[in-house]
Amino acid sequence: MAPHPRLAPQARLLSLVLAVALGLGSAAPGLGHGPEASDRADPDPYSILTWHDYSPPSPPPPPPPPAAPAATCAEDLHGKGDFGTTCELSEEVQLDDDVYITGNGSLVLNSGAALTCEKPGCVISANLSGEVRLGRGVRVVAGWVSLAATNITIADTVIVNTTGLAGDPPDRTSGVPTGTHGDGGGHGGRGASCYVKDGQSQEDSWGGDAYAWSDLEHPFSYGSKGGSTSVEKDYGGVGGGILWLFANDLLINGTVLADGGDGSDKGGGGSGGSIYIKAETMHGAGKISASGGNGLAGGGGGRVSINVFSRHDDTQIFVHGGMSSGCPDNAGAAGTLYDAVPKSLDVNNNNMSTQTDTLLLDFPNQPLWTNVNIRNHARVVVPLLWSRVQVQGQLSLKSGAVLTFGLTGYPYSEFELMAEELLMSDSTIKVFGALRMSVKMLLMWNSRMLINGGGDSVVGTSLLDASNLIVLKESSVIHSTANLGVRGQGLLNLSGGGDIIEAPRLILSLFYSIRVGPGSILRGPLVNGSNGDMSPKLNCEDESCPVEIIHPPEDCNLNSSLSFTLQVCRVEDIDVWGLIQGTVIHFNRARSVTVHTSGTISTTGLGCKSGIGRGRLLSSGLSGGGGHGGKGGNSVVNGSRAEGGPTYGNADLPCELGSGSGNDSTGLSTAGGGIIVLGSWEYSLPSLTLYGTIESNGGSLTDAVTNASIGPGGGSGGTVLLFVRTLSLAESSVLSSVGGFGRAGTGGGGGGRIHFHWSNIPTGDEYVPVAAIRGSILASGGISKGPGLPGENGTVTGRACPKRSLWYILQGMPFGNIQECYWIFKISLLSLPFRRTSSPCRVHKCQRRGR
Repeated sequence: MAPHPRLAPQARLLSLVLAVALGLGSAAPGLGHGPEASDRADPDPYSILTWHDYSPPSPPPPPPPPAAPAATCAEDLHGKGDFGTTCELSEEVQLDDDVYITGNGSLVLNSGAALTCEKPGCVISANLSGEVRLGRGVRVVAGWVSLAATNITIADTVIVNTTGLAGDPPDRTSGVPTGTHGDGGGHGGRGASCYVKDGQSQEDSWGGDAYAWSDLEHPFSYGSKGGSTSVEKDYGGVGGGILWLFANDLLINGTVLADGGDGSDKGGGGSGGSIYIKAETMHGAGKISASGGNGLAGGGGGRVSINVFSRHDDTQIFVHGGMSSGCPDNAGAAGTLYDAVPKSLDVNNNNMSTQTDTLLLDFPNQPLWTNVNIRNHARVVVPLLWSRVQVQGQLSLKSGAVLTFGLTGYPYSEFELMAEELLMSDSTIKVFGALRMSVKMLLMWNSRMLINGGGDSVVGTSLLDASNLIVLKESSVIHSTANLGVRGQGLLNLSGGGDIIEAPRLILSLFYSIRVGPGSILRGPLVNGSNGDMSPKLNCEDESCPVEIIHPPEDCNLNSSLSFTLQVCRVEDIDVWGLIQGTVIHFNRARSVTVHTSGTISTTGLGCKSGIGRGRLLSSGLSGGGGHGGKGGNSVVNGSRAEGGPTYGNADLPCELGSGSGNDSTGLSTAGGGIIVLGSWEYSLPSLTLYGTIESNGGSLTDAVTNASIGPGGGSGGTVLLFVRTLSLAESSVLSSVGGFGRAGTGGGGGGRIHFHWSNIPTGDEYVPVAAIRGSILASGGISKGPGLPGENGTVTGRACPKRSLWYILQGMPFGNIQECYWIFKISLLSLPFRRTSSPCRVHKCQRRGR
């Protein structure tokens, strides 16, 4: 080959960029010669093929560098013909320097031919007006391969390869790992590291870092080297090179590679390089790869960008990290695949397990990306202190994918996530800080969303807004250690077993329907929360009633100053097949609540561990049962006697937590029941139908907890306050606020308080059913398993009935002051189920009976 002077690396790079830019801006990609090209240089400005989203005009280009010497067909490539017509190669040609091919003709490499320059960073560039055709078995190998022509054909068994032939990565990047740990190189994804520093986890350790995020739509960076375990000898693999293809029509049936080079068992793999493809149409079933190299620690994947208007291909595209022999479950992180026409980003680690992240930084605002897909064990991190992830369409996580916002151990960030749909399948989202999510649909299948608020009030509240639909299936979990608001205008569906939404303070609002399926849980606060979680402060030592219990605010905003730990606000229909659990549960401005046979609304054992009615505590650890609606039972053990706690509160409008027993500092304590409020003074609940259980019972210390001979008594029952218009308790249903059990001589807890605050009771002569009671209403004291005393019964009361009320009582009776009919229930109010009555109180005796 005829020698020619080498350009400086910067000039060579700029000349290539300008050559491609000229090709893209005038005719078809890579075409800039001949009259045919000039004829194609003026496309219809109103054509859909040339329309793009508005963006500010680009600055004027810099002055062009000196032109690179053009190669000749015969002398430089040992071919036949010329580049003005057709240049054919039929043999293997090994180059020792860069080659720049230009002309109005075509380049044909016949079967068995090869064009190689196996020097790091060596360039083979062809910019032709005709075609580039690579026949079967052809090899094109260099550090940077750029082919631009009207048509490009890459036949079966063809290899266009820049693997392990990278030049120097960009300045001021950290893709090359430091140290002598044999880490993988980074580029599109971080390189893996099998070395974990003291006090860190595998997730906190990585090799070379990611770079060139801002260029992922038009990638042109080399991959980076892998690290070595020796200072004297380099065992690391070399990074992948750069490969550009520009054409009107592109056929790929062969293999296009920019993989990182493999390291040895003493060195990390190199990171994948860059592949950029721009065409009007693309066909074929070939392979495109910019994956990380294998090694002691795998290299990170590279970057691939596809800008093809019409795709008819079945091409396989890979950007996964390399395998790590030193830590097989920690491959290099996946790189990025950007598809320009649908404006979608794909991060796919090809089901290679990893603890190493791919960095996503600032997302574009104009134009927005349409879809972001993270899948097949890819791990993605958005590490900024504040950031917005916004896409027009879907954000999907599938098959072991992990998306992390913020940095582990530093939960001080704020993140916005905006999309049409958030789809999660067998995947995880982690948030270290606060999350503000706004989507139309959130669908979770065997997935987890974990929000760590860190106890900082600045990021102490996260909001999940899904206007149309939220569905959790197959044991999906939304877990927050800080306050959590979930809003929507459609359906919230926890489908079945293991589906959970939980937070220290949880508010669900504005849905038209909430369905809590069998085995699923809505919970606030966290039952097993850590000390760092933002647990709500309970009003345990004050007999005054918080105003929000009776008169809650109507705005349905999450307000951490309120007493509620779980609130359902402005939801039309609530169907409970599973468990709704909390300390202070409130349903405000609902239309109907139905608790099915398997369903439970419970504040049992989640009230105060101390409280106004706390049982007396002796120095020996013996404690009486907690009191509330009824006095707590006395504890009697070995001649020692501890008095039960006193009664407190207002039976006619109760609003207090139950009290506990024992010494919480030793772990031997029980808690009272919490508070359940359905409806409010201003907006009563139109319909409550109970087939299952509503309970606010006192807690009990079971034998499974301790074998101590002395300890606490039972906690007292809490409060069930019902502002209702109509009530139906089916057979086997239970509405209870009973005291907890005592054990080994300790006293039982006192019963709690249940109050029916009837609303809009009709006063005319027309029959209107208000309540049908076939189930059990219980407010009894807890029993004692031993010589201790049971707790006293609590109270069950009802709002006074208006004058001229007409009642129907054959299947049960509403509570009120109807003198001739009310007495039948007093004997069974506290502990016995109501039974169908037909004779003791007949209808004609109760008509038009006032106070």
